[in-house]
Amino acid sequence: MISMMQRFFSRLGVSQTCRSAIGYFASLPDQPKSNNPAYIDQQFSYHRRNVIVIVTFCYGLGYVCRLAFNVVKKPLMDAGVFTPEELGIIGSTLLYGYALGKFTNGFLADHAHVGRFFAAGLFLSAMANLGMSFSDLAWVSALLWGLNGWFQGFGAPSSVVSLAHWYTNSERGRYYGIWSTAHSIGEGLTYLGIAWLIAAAPKGLGLDWQWGLWTPAVICIFAAYLVWRYLPDRPATMGLPTVADWKSEHGEINPDVAKESVWKTQLRVLTIPSIWILAIASSSMYVTRYAINSWGNVYLQEIRGFDLFDANLFIFFNTVAGILGCLVYGLVSDKMFNARRPPANLIFGLLELGPLIVIFYGPQNTLILGIALVVYGFGLSGILASLGGLFAIDIAPKKVAGAAMGFIGVFSYLGAGLQDYISGKLIYSSQIVFTFPSQQQDFQVFFYNYDKPIIFWVGASVLSIILASALWKVRAAD
Repeated sequence: MISMMQRFFSRLGVSQTCRSAIGYFASLPDQPKSNNPAYIDQQFSYHRRNVIVIVTFCYGLGYVCRLAFNVVKKPLMDAGVFTPEELGIIGSTLLYGYALGKFTNGFLADHAHVGRFFAAGLFLSAMANLGMSFSDLAWVSALLWGLNGWFQGFGAPSSVVSLAHWYTNSERGRYYGIWSTAHSIGEGLTYLGIAWLIAAAPKGLGLDWQWGLWTPAVICIFAAYLVWRYLPDRPATMGLPTVADWKSEHGEINPDVAKESVWKTQLRVLTIPSIWILAIASSSMYVTRYAINSWGNVYLQEIRGFDLFDANLFIFFNTVAGILGCLVYGLVSDKMFNARRPPANLIFGLLELGPLIVIFYGPQNTLILGIALVVYGFGLSGILASLGGLFAIDIAPKKVAGAAMGFIGVFSYLGAGLQDYISGKLIYSSQIVFTFPSQQQDFQVFFYNYDKPIIFWVGASVLSIILASALWKVRAAD
């Protein structure tokens, strides 16, 4: 695709410098295969170690540039820079930019030198954060943050392309599980580290909230250097065999796919029924995930009667349990089910659904609710690791892993975005207003019934598990 883009730009009269810049990000040509087994083993051992460390660590660092704006919202409001409504608009642009970025960059990552491609995304995300620190215009900040969402979309496709090229079907679940913990690592760095930095920044200089954007920018520039320096291109560009050949482990091989171009294979992915089913299953589970993230602490306060600290503490434990869920899912699906994802999907789906029912319909008991939230986070993160990318990489030909990930990503984040709108409408439709008379002025108390949104959230999980189970007989491709 990148060579096609170069020819296209050439016809438009774009300079050689620009075409060379585009070519810089293209995957390098395949090199003659080495016949030295010791060299091949040494190179695979070295690069495989680098790949999992770099994509996990640097993807987690990149998250800081994605979430920094959430931390500086209150300081921005206190400083009178933006209104809450403006902050909401600015924040939403990242989600839409990210959905688009995952799709477009997923297709591009299959053609790219992923080390250079991923590094560019991190660097550009850092620049967007720097730009935000100097903007006090809502439309400028919205544009920058939307672009940041697209730049952030370089990371996940590049990471899964690397995992597809350097790890086999039977071991990819474990390594994908390790990589999936990067989300929680990034959230911890942002909500604890960056928040502490803002609180500790010298007061009275008018720069309190800027530190919350400058520091993530520096972190992302550092991460970009590590990715550029240590994340390798495809094995074939180094004269190495494919990882499947090296491990003598092949999935189902389609001779037609093996011969056709990457672009044609990417289009073929869009015709695979199981990919569409998986995309809808992932979208449905993302409804539940973002519903709990967005409304869970509100529900615990309004319906279950917890205070603000306890409600958010429960959500924190839920996030921590998710790290363990990602790791255990990879081990279970690889070791217990021989890299078959559907049985593990069913187990972790039930581990997500059962506690969800307890949370909403169980007894008013703090211990039971706490345990339910922990188990829910464990099960949810496990099944999302599969539905959100791992299973798609298994199903699709490995040379188009990025396109498969990007396609799933669009559906996932559309589900996330629609959830917030639908949930808000359902909650608002149940509003009950109590008016209390007073000698000076009547005051009102608003009460919201969560019965309808709960049915929506739980129903989305049920649909996701049913769809995922429909793929029980699907096997991994090569």
